[in-house]
Amino acid sequence: MGCAPSIHVSQSGVIYCRDSDESNSSHQTTTISQGTTTLHGLFIKTDAADSIPSVLAYQSRQQPPSSAAPRRKERREPGASARARATRCCGVEAETQTSNASVKQGSATEVQIGPMRLTQDPIQVLLIFAKEDSQSDGFWWACDRAGYRCNIARTPESALECFLDKHQEIIVIDHRNSRYFDAEDICRSIRATKPSEHTVILAVVPRTSADEEETSVLPLLNAGFDRQFKENSSITACYNELVQIEHGEVRSQFKLRACNAVFTALDHCQEAIEITSEDHVIQYVNPAFERMMGYHKGELIGKELTELPKSDKNCADLLDNINTFIKKGKEWQGVYYARRKTGDSIQQHVKITPVIGQGGKIRHFVSLKRLHCTNENNKQLYKSHRDEKHTGDNSQTESHSFKCKNRRKDSIDVKSITSQSSDAAPSLPTRRYSSMARIHSMTIEAPITKVINIINAAQENSPITVAEALDRVLEILRTTELYSPQLGTKDEDPHTSDLVGGLMTDGLRRLSGNEYVFSKNVNLSHSHLSVPNTINDVPPCIAQLLDNEESWDFNIFELEAVTNKRPLVYLGLKIFARFGVSEFLNCSEGALRAWLQMIEANYHSSNSYHNSTHAADVLHATAFFLRKERVKGSLDHLDEVAALIAATIHDVDHPGRTNSFLCNAGSELAVLYNDTAVLESHHTALAFQLTIKDSKCNIFKNIDRNRYRTLRQAIIDMVLATEMTKHFEHVNKFVNSVNKPMASEETSSHSEGSDCECTANIKNFPDNQTLIKRMMIKCADVANPCRPLELCIEWAGRISEEYFAQTDEEKRQGLPVVMPVFDRNTCSIPKSQISFIDYFITDMFDAWDAFAHLPVLMQHLSNNYKHWKTLDELKCKSVRLPSENNN
Repeated sequence: MGCAPSIHVSQSGVIYCRDSDESNSSHQTTTISQGTTTLHGLFIKTDAADSIPSVLAYQSRQQPPSSAAPRRKERREPGASARARATRCCGVEAETQTSNASVKQGSATEVQIGPMRLTQDPIQVLLIFAKEDSQSDGFWWACDRAGYRCNIARTPESALECFLDKHQEIIVIDHRNSRYFDAEDICRSIRATKPSEHTVILAVVPRTSADEEETSVLPLLNAGFDRQFKENSSITACYNELVQIEHGEVRSQFKLRACNAVFTALDHCQEAIEITSEDHVIQYVNPAFERMMGYHKGELIGKELTELPKSDKNCADLLDNINTFIKKGKEWQGVYYARRKTGDSIQQHVKITPVIGQGGKIRHFVSLKRLHCTNENNKQLYKSHRDEKHTGDNSQTESHSFKCKNRRKDSIDVKSITSQSSDAAPSLPTRRYSSMARIHSMTIEAPITKVINIINAAQENSPITVAEALDRVLEILRTTELYSPQLGTKDEDPHTSDLVGGLMTDGLRRLSGNEYVFSKNVNLSHSHLSVPNTINDVPPCIAQLLDNEESWDFNIFELEAVTNKRPLVYLGLKIFARFGVSEFLNCSEGALRAWLQMIEANYHSSNSYHNSTHAADVLHATAFFLRKERVKGSLDHLDEVAALIAATIHDVDHPGRTNSFLCNAGSELAVLYNDTAVLESHHTALAFQLTIKDSKCNIFKNIDRNRYRTLRQAIIDMVLATEMTKHFEHVNKFVNSVNKPMASEETSSHSEGSDCECTANIKNFPDNQTLIKRMMIKCADVANPCRPLELCIEWAGRISEEYFAQTDEEKRQGLPVVMPVFDRNTCSIPKSQISFIDYFITDMFDAWDAFAHLPVLMQHLSNNYKHWKTLDELKCKSVRLPSENNN
């Protein structure tokens, strides 16, 4: 034996116990925190620590004592100094490791599930006992005997914290009395977390006497417990219980967790897979099956195979033969015709395998399906896709059109369809494709023409399956709306359909006698408005608000209130001064002030949304984006000035009605601009007319012609980018030309260990600079869902009121109602906001955030979306809960 251990106390109050014979490797070193002491390496807890909230970590491999009571007495023997410090401590944590551990008990265990071999780490156990007693000791030493890792928590808070950190497989909760905590509440709080779905929770209940009636376990089960354990402090009894749980529920849960890997493999498999019950009820289909058959899994799962349409091309007795075969437990494979959702038949190679389960009975049937590689079959499949588009079949829109709810576009999985092409015979001479390149052999070719020619040339030597797929590609490329997704059917989401229809179309173009005409009283006068002579000459209340204008959370409505609905002049002067706009334009601050005043005077304050406050809000967002490092490094001073001017004028003289309304009403502007980008064209044209007409306001008069033309073109391009019919084109071009190349270049530069040069290579490319500016003003224009919640709610109410007013006027004038859901008597504002965020906002801001890095905005967007979802789930149609409105 070595010398007696020495005890050292650090300045922080941590007690170190070290055997003086440090050369003896069999001796142990133990570190414990305040409230504990040691006795030759064994964990000993002080009396004072009984009342302290704590989590105790224990990993001993000592041989457990013959009974819990003597050990408990030994563990509770305190040192005088340790007891004194324990009264001041706030937590207890101890960890002991010995060299003479039973390594075999604590090693990982191999588990077999089917052909999968899994390795299970040593079991972790969490004991939740308010006070230490013989029962907690019994489980403690049982864990030691079984080789489990054990933690003890004294309070509900520390218990939940410990579980979320370690995800123990077994939790033992003291349910014998409620003096210190409510065991069922603790169980419910743990069950509310996701990791608990694979955890077994054991309730320790009082032992009943012989004359007492046994209590029901249902309350425990309802609270989330899995088992109950009658109070028994015997280490062997506790050990038996834990080991049974490990070999029963814990191991079963471990196997179930492994099934996630199997389902992931099924979901990414290129072959169509269908799993049914022994009664032929569909239980699972993978995405490849959905693509092949045209159904969504929600339409199939739970249905019997007999409920689905059958093809009439199969032999009359084929289904009976298949059923006879597989019910005997034999695998069947062969060629089978199936009917897709659209009604057309496709030929499949099918393999059906019975799965034997409990009792030796067939419990499932697994079907693997792939397209049978015949020319006729593949030709028919691709022809069905073309026919669906031309006939306007509603089922086609359900399976291949843009899904408003998940904001993703479905498409034919060409890879899965053509994966069998290697098995197909070489394309026959009679089935060659003649090249279209001769027809397009022009001196000047558009890029899209070159792409079509390349595809046509590739078709000549391609297998039939590839050639048919390329036919479909060519058909898509020859459409005019390459970037705009098709809308789903009206019954999917009327809010989304109406909102998108109103914003992304030019109406029905039905001219009538009810013409909507803009007021010709364009406000050129601005002398009656009182504005500061310089940026420094502003009222203190306004100046104080403007001190915070660089923050994204700047409250534009407070500025609107203190400026009597003229926030654009004041905010514009501050932002333009910060970006040196006057210096760039070589104009006086007075001219710039007069120009801002004139532009603001031509916004309609009567509009609830499209007024100068909205313009000021977009200007503020644009200035915020321009300060971001990547944006700043992509644009020069001219681009910055153009962006700020475009944001200022982008909705000037807006009538509070959509383009669709103006086209339907046959307005003068709709006729003037041929029903195309009517408002956006008017905003830019009017802004330049007003600017040039009055010398006092002409901020462009001192710059040279070439600079003016470049600046003017950039302003026009950005304002026109706010028109929603081109929304998806702008977003997709930005993603494909900026986001993806930058991500690829950054990845390659990191792997090579060199500095990223993507700024020079990608961001500063002229075409990409244009895409960045378009994306910036588009995001600034519709940034309301990314503002703080209170501002987001106010903007939602304002835009809804404007749409309500338009619907009212459409009904009064007998015009087509562009957005029927925006009826003030029936509309759900939360639903409309959810649809707008899902369809327009999320993807666009994901792309912009990937470029500009905007964590604050994305957090606001997430919070606001949850707000609208909550209101929608509560069937609330307004912007707030009724209780909030009352307050």
